[in-house]
Amino acid sequence: MDNPKSKIQNPKSDRGLFVGLVTLDLIYLAESAPKSNQKIVATDYTVAAGGPATNAAVTFSYLGNQATVLGVVGSHPMTQLIRGDLANYKVAIADLEPTTDLAPPVSSIIVTQSTGERSVVSINAVKIQVSSASIPADILQNVNILLIDGHQMAVSYALAQMAKAKNIPIVIDAGSWKPGFEQILPFVDYAICSANFYPPNCQTREDVFAYLSGFDIPHIAITHGQNPIEYLSCTKTGIVDVPQIQAVDTLGAGDIFHGAFCHYILRESFTDALGLAANIAADSCKLFGTRRWMELN
Repeated sequence: MDNPKSKIQNPKSDRGLFVGLVTLDLIYLAESAPKSNQKIVATDYTVAAGGPATNAAVTFSYLGNQATVLGVVGSHPMTQLIRGDLANYKVAIADLEPTTDLAPPVSSIIVTQSTGERSVVSINAVKIQVSSASIPADILQNVNILLIDGHQMAVSYALAQMAKAKNIPIVIDAGSWKPGFEQILPFVDYAICSANFYPPNCQTREDVFAYLSGFDIPHIAITHGQNPIEYLSCTKTGIVDVPQIQAVDTLGAGDIFHGAFCHYILRESFTDALGLAANIAADSCKLFGTRRWMELN
């Protein structure tokens, strides 16, 4: 596990709840992904907890806040690697199924050394869906922001209703369309989408903006990797430039962007939060793995 060498000081510590997927990521750096029947030797590797909500929680905690990830972890021996990594970054775990002895989802990732692009083999949370009855009591107590990645839809739907009643801002990590999102969208304050997020019958970015606007979501953004972020904020449209860097590893950059956005949106305007989050995400691409970028600051 990589250890953070420094921590950004935050004079105002906020509490964030990050709901969704918890995985174990095995990450390899290699000259290229293997071809059929080919064996390759990695030049570096690292092991970390993963998943969109999980990486976002680590970033939020690193920026000086209190983060809790709500997902299925369980009691399988492999989960000790997940627990150890998250404890190292001061992220609390609220386990939706603490007694399950099933192995956690494992992602195997190969990062191409020359481009920073990644190839991923993983299992999502389809096989470990739990009901809203598993939500811990008082989980939203003193929470300042809620992020939903769409991998625990029943739990997320119930929490979205609860958070809206408490006026807690709700962010969705819209990496790809997942059935059930349509139930959550009416409660969302900030929809941060990837370029691969296409709801039903949407084929263009204009379609996506129109679809989400139909749910009265006040702030919508679509990220495009190294290209500018497009946004629609209270009927105002525009773009936010992102830093141009030589990427070493793009793995988890979107997740890290979302965690940083949750930090900055509690103290900045929507467009400023997007720009500042893009800076953090760019930093994360300068070093291998999802954790070593924290050593830069």
